[in-house]
Amino acid sequence: MHRSRLLPVAASVACALGLAFGASSAAAQQAGHANHTGAAAPAASAPAPASTVKRYVLHTNIVDGKMVYVDDRGQVNPTITVRVGDTIEVELDSGEGAEHDFVIPELNVASSKFSAGTGKTTVRIQPAQPGEFAYFCSIPGHRQIGMSGTLVVTGQAKAAAAADAGSPSTQSALALYTPAPIAQRGADPAAVDIGADPAKVPAAIGGRAPQLLKVRMETVELAGKLDDGTSFTYWTFDRQVPGPMLRARVGDTVELTLANSRDSKAIHSIDLHAVTGGHGGGEHTQVAPGQERTITFKTLNPGLYVYHCATPLVSQHIAAGMYGMILVEPEAGLPKVDREYYVMQGEMYTHRPFGAKVHQEPDLEKMSNELPDYYVFNGAVGALTKTRKLQAKVGETVRIYFGVGGPNKISSFHVIGEIFDKVYSEAALNTVKTNVQTTLVAPGGATIAELKVEHPGSYLLVDHALSRTGKGAVGVLEVTGEGVSGVYKPGKP
Repeated sequence: MHRSRLLPVAASVACALGLAFGASSAAAQQAGHANHTGAAAPAASAPAPASTVKRYVLHTNIVDGKMVYVDDRGQVNPTITVRVGDTIEVELDSGEGAEHDFVIPELNVASSKFSAGTGKTTVRIQPAQPGEFAYFCSIPGHRQIGMSGTLVVTGQAKAAAAADAGSPSTQSALALYTPAPIAQRGADPAAVDIGADPAKVPAAIGGRAPQLLKVRMETVELAGKLDDGTSFTYWTFDRQVPGPMLRARVGDTVELTLANSRDSKAIHSIDLHAVTGGHGGGEHTQVAPGQERTITFKTLNPGLYVYHCATPLVSQHIAAGMYGMILVEPEAGLPKVDREYYVMQGEMYTHRPFGAKVHQEPDLEKMSNELPDYYVFNGAVGALTKTRKLQAKVGETVRIYFGVGGPNKISSFHVIGEIFDKVYSEAALNTVKTNVQTTLVAPGGATIAELKVEHPGSYLLVDHALSRTGKGAVGVLEVTGEGVSGVYKPGKP
């Protein structure tokens, strides 16, 4: 492994946590022999092998698209070999700048979290038993994407010493296995509006020849308004949820550059369902804070496709807001309509219940159990009812590009008071259904729905699993103008 394959080291400085465990005692061997009187001679003690201090330096980095630990020789996830009783000092720093840690659960080892912002951390260990033990990063998804190695301890086990329940080592071990209480704090006063403007749809392309399109996106972690009096730390594409809608036509070549904000704590990436190869781009866009990566792909198939972050835990990144859509028009383009809108549904998993006036923190256990606290259109409660409503006039045809970021739940998309004149089922442009009341959209899936509005009023966009409207999944299509005669009126004709 050559150093040239690694990203530049992004940080180093301060912060250390010392961990020690086990106890060492000199092993005495009795060598008895009879003296000339027949009495036993005093026992002779053989000195125990002297323990040594072994020092290791591990940098975190991205190699071949994987998060890893790397030593000073360039070895990825090196095997660390020591003897029972040796003292091990492991100095850790974030080479690419993202947040990580270092744990060996079987030996009760847990470092503090370290990143470009915190600087270096040192773990000091004295193993008391032989064996092979996995070391890894415990931040969700990091072990799965490559951050794991082996500590090999040789020799004989030492006699166990009573653990001091109040020692830093024991407290660190307990902290590793005991869920820490989440401190409740008020909504962040600096939280910003992250809901994507549903009317911000790129212009139709039509029947032009294929072109080279250059797209640049930035992943940003920021405090956003989840609801009135409630904030959340969103992970976003271009500071909005969903990320910007992209538009191309079949045969275009897209050069996409993904940058990760220097202030990010996590590595981010992008997987576009419209891309053939390279995990949809996710394989080659694992981008560390302050870095950027570029991929080039051809749009081979028409349709409306979801994109999302593909960095483990993928579901965590998606639930935090990292999803969007790309429309690939057919050669002749799509039929003209009067208005186009961009709407995506997602679910969010938080420590506090829906409506709590706090800064909400993500709850990964609820996410694993698929128990959302919020269902949202365009990232936040009220994003399409208070902040930005969809607008139309009587007689206009409205096209809604609708997708589900997820990460887990199917949507039963419906507009109360209207019927979809056309639905491009599963966003396949060659499969058109007519006169549809409700259409299913899978997580990571999309649809295109069209309706001609014939009566004024407020039409509600919902997931027809209707209890979800009480958790945020509702939007408004506001229609103005004079109604078409005979279509609807209260009372008798």
